Amino acid sequence: MNLEEATNANLSYILSELAEKLQVVNRTIMQPEDYDLEKYEELKFMYDMVIQKGSLSASETQAFLDELRAVRR
Repeated sequence: MNLEEATNANLSYILSELAEKLQVVNRTIMQPEDYDLEKYEELKFMYDMVIQKGSLSASETQAFLDELRAVRR
């Protein structure tokens, strides 16, 4: 899968993976239709950081969730 392209399928994949890695309980905040493809690069950057980091502290997880709220429609 080439995540460099801003497509709806890639957006769905990134959000699903972020929800899993951040252990999001309320998955309704991770619905792809709530995010613009224009914000894809920001979401991809967050995804890359989470994947690279591996495990996150509680405060890091909260910071990522706050950033996701900021780019959500």
